[in-house]
Amino acid sequence: MADDTGNDAPPDDLEVLAHIAAADQGGLGARMGMEWLETTRERVVARIPVAGNTQPFGLLHGGASAVLAESVGSVLANLNAGRGRFAVGIELSCSHHRSAREGWVTGVATPLSVGRTLVTSQIIVSDDGGRPICTARLTCFLRNAE
Repeated sequence: MADDTGNDAPPDDLEVLAHIAAADQGGLGARMGMEWLETTRERVVARIPVAGNTQPFGLLHGGASAVLAESVGSVLANLNAGRGRFAVGIELSCSHHRSAREGWVTGVATPLSVGRTLVTSQIIVSDDGGRPICTARLTCFLRNAE
């Protein structure tokens, strides 16, 4: 089934979550303790623990927020790419608003623009209290699978 952009219908949420879990074994997300919570074309959600992802002063590392943001944004772009295509990140912009010392941070990606060649998403990384830790924007280029 195709939508108004000509994309085929994506696999269901459980299939995507299983694929991500299998593909990321031993990858950066797995080493960071990333847990995938939701994967749809409209919203992708994952979280990481603060513990183990800190800088020397005990605060969540800004790079950890960026990895979480790029991960959820990339999955969102790939869900919107359509069959036979995949997304590669070409620009990531992050603004850090506050720090986190404990608990989890959750990244939520939503599409800002879905086109034929680019997908741009907004990502909000928040702490357990719902306070924004980081806001990010990711643009991915859609290419044909070879």
